[in-house]
Amino acid sequence: MTNLMIGTFVFQYYVYTVNLNSLLVSIGLSINLIVAAVFSIIWGVVIDNKKPGKNGKRRPYLLYGLPIWVVTSILLWYPPWYCPKDNSMFYPTAIYFCVILTIKAIAGTSILIAHGSMYPEQSQTDENRKKVASKGTLSSIIASIFALLLPLAVQSLLTDPENVKWWEPSGKVLILYIPLIGIIFAFIGLMGMIFSFFSVDESFYQAKFKIQKKKFSLKDLIHQMNIPANDKKFRKYMAFVFFTGIAGRIVGLVIIPFLIYVLKFRGTDYFIYVIISFSCKFGWYFFWKKVIKNQALIRTFSICTFVSVIASFLELVFLVEMLNFEIKITLFIISYGTVLGGMYAFGIFGGPLFSELIYEYALKTENTNMDEAVAAITGAYVGLSTFIASVAPAFASILIGIVLIGPNQESSVILTLCLCSTGIFYFIAWLYLRQIKLEKRIAEIIPIITEPKSEVFVE
Repeated sequence: MTNLMIGTFVFQYYVYTVNLNSLLVSIGLSINLIVAAVFSIIWGVVIDNKKPGKNGKRRPYLLYGLPIWVVTSILLWYPPWYCPKDNSMFYPTAIYFCVILTIKAIAGTSILIAHGSMYPEQSQTDENRKKVASKGTLSSIIASIFALLLPLAVQSLLTDPENVKWWEPSGKVLILYIPLIGIIFAFIGLMGMIFSFFSVDESFYQAKFKIQKKKFSLKDLIHQMNIPANDKKFRKYMAFVFFTGIAGRIVGLVIIPFLIYVLKFRGTDYFIYVIISFSCKFGWYFFWKKVIKNQALIRTFSICTFVSVIASFLELVFLVEMLNFEIKITLFIISYGTVLGGMYAFGIFGGPLFSELIYEYALKTENTNMDEAVAAITGAYVGLSTFIASVAPAFASILIGIVLIGPNQESSVILTLCLCSTGIFYFIAWLYLRQIKLEKRIAEIIPIITEPKSEVFVE
């Protein structure tokens, strides 16, 4: 919830309330994402090369960076200086913003990579992958609802939501309550990671693997990073992740200003968005969950993506200013609701596809033990995936930061064009996704070439 709140509200908070220039905010967000991208690869390889201990191999990394992540997640909402009324290019605030985000990125990626790289090892069958991906997506939807609910509840209290600078009455409400929500979410994240640490069992490493600790060198790092980079199918999937990542980031940055300046939400209107978010996410989630049971993975994933393409371009109708509020809401549900549902449905398909690509490559290695082969490369695959998933939002942040400079921040035309531009990126992503051709189902191959699977599964 903390990352979801930051991804959605930190741009709005610093630009519209702290009064920091949108370009400086976007640069800070981009630096954060680039640092996260670089350290995703580094942490992935480091964790892959770690010798399993009594607490497992990846499990300890859930806690190593946790205290720093919690502290920086809180400090982000408490800048020591607000930008003067006549100087949005106030560098002390910009530097503070960049430094906090950078430290948070380094600590956070160690947790993210450890958590993500456990998935392919502990979920080895096609059926189990779909279960885990489905439940993971459901959890993300629930978290996103709560991450939106409290900040939007605060937004509904504002008497003048279009004027929320820190020196204005509505701005004072935001700088009081939004940081408190940030503290609550940070501690929820802390409890969640501690729970994950104690609930995950990696004892199978001691029982099955006899891994000798290797000397770690820069050459080894570069070599291991090249493994997923040289996988042709995985490169196509990374292209998909890149372009959908751009689209998703644009949505996250633009949606709150869109509600304020295009849909003209006031007071309790913001709860309409919560209802739309709730119903569309869950509605499309259950729809695609049902479809994937009986259809080919890539085919269904491609259809889901193309539906988002069409829905994104439908948002062009908001350029027609004569539409009344009720018609706007109806069109918003049809267009944006479909895009939002697709964004969260991607998790249902992405997890199983990601794991199958890793297993396909592991089958080609010289190691006859599938568990060891997968364990040796998973971190590198997760690291590269997270790298791409961080670079894409960094690009989108710079793009939106440039576009929304000055009066464009409040332009209904510019905000609408930004939101519907996601259709272009979804279309490019769809072109790459449909080129991926999976080999024989991995679920059918693994039982033939490996020992009986570990009893450890994530249900």
